[in-house]
Amino acid sequence: FSLVGHRTPTIQRVRLGADAEGRLTAISHEVVEHTSRINEFAEQTATPTRVLYAAPHRRTTHRLARLDVPPPTIMRAPGETPGLFALESAMDELAHELGMDPVALRIRNEPERDPERDVPWSSRNLVTCLRTGAERFGWAGRDLRPGVRTEGRWLIGTGVAAATYPTRRRRAECRITGHDDGRWTVEIDGSDIGTGAWTALTQIAADALGVGLDAVELRIGDSDLPFAGGAGGSTGLTSWGSAIVLTARDVRRELDEKHGGQLPPHGIVVRGGVPGESPHAGDYSMHAFGAHFVEVRVDRDTGEARLPRATSVYAAGTIVNAHTARSQFLGGFSMGVSMALHEESVADERLGHYVNHDLAEYHIATNADIGELDIHWLDEEDPYVNELGLKGIGEIGITGAAAAVANAYWHATGLRVRDLPITPDKYFRELGLT
Repeated sequence: FSLVGHRTPTIQRVRLGADAEGRLTAISHEVVEHTSRINEFAEQTATPTRVLYAAPHRRTTHRLARLDVPPPTIMRAPGETPGLFALESAMDELAHELGMDPVALRIRNEPERDPERDVPWSSRNLVTCLRTGAERFGWAGRDLRPGVRTEGRWLIGTGVAAATYPTRRRRAECRITGHDDGRWTVEIDGSDIGTGAWTALTQIAADALGVGLDAVELRIGDSDLPFAGGAGGSTGLTSWGSAIVLTARDVRRELDEKHGGQLPPHGIVVRGGVPGESPHAGDYSMHAFGAHFVEVRVDRDTGEARLPRATSVYAAGTIVNAHTARSQFLGGFSMGVSMALHEESVADERLGHYVNHDLAEYHIATNADIGELDIHWLDEEDPYVNELGLKGIGEIGITGAAAAVANAYWHATGLRVRDLPITPDKYFRELGLT
């Protein structure tokens, strides 16, 4: 925590105004978070609130408190993760106050255009994610009342939350070398941090060059290679893949115009890349979306919470590799469950250091804590985000996940816990027994 940073805690105040039919009239999301005295870092916590739902009156603020703590840093889906916990919990509370189904409330407030920038969406399929997820999960017929479904000593509840993450692209360069034996070397300084970039980039290169996978040698992870930038912000494949595709197009153009469509005996070397954001970024709002549906069971005697099953549906543009993509979605959601039920940094208020600064005392979800996960995505085409139609999937899986768990916990128990993680002591605190 001291060496590599931490996710800053946040104090969030969300206010929602709606008419009797559930149409939002006002949204306010105010955030206070800390930074260190030696380095300023701000989470973009309220930014998803600016785009997720329609409302004519809107306000978001971010304020920083400089404290004697180690500098915070980026974590998976930086501000969107804690921000959506607050917003999607508030939407659940609003649905209860209105006597509305939480899915129906979200669909009713679907914006036709980006509410913040007043531009069209490059593509937006949140409503389809909600409807598809509800069908796959078995949401129909859900009793709106909390604390009424039981099985033995277990209190059973279900919850929903939306997910979103912006789609971006960064500058990236690429070098492609064609050899006289028909093989191709593709070089770009991307890094595979366990996300499957080796596989996906090889697939992208082979497809763009019109050759088999065995004809491509991918070289990444070396600063001597053409610059490609990091994988943060779900920009890895969107940036590196775009650079490879555009460079491959230059290769094919040069072969056609100068060599009759054939590799010359001495081979060919072509350098290319992308300058940064999509040329359409100013004209369209670009985001991935998703929806989580969760079942939570709470032991009425001990306060223990379990998650036996969940369904997540995503609209994230083109999916390059179904196997690695599912792993990304599954991993992100599991981290959201961990955020909701387990992970907590305990600070020493005298010195500012963390007491539980190792994985022996900082608890994360393990296999036994994750139930059956149904991961699904839509076939979504987006011609504006980049050359491949990719939206990035590394981070959207965690956004909204903790809120879905907390909403299901409330539906099981009737207790609204607003500070994470939701641990057994808070169950008894909310019951007034501690």
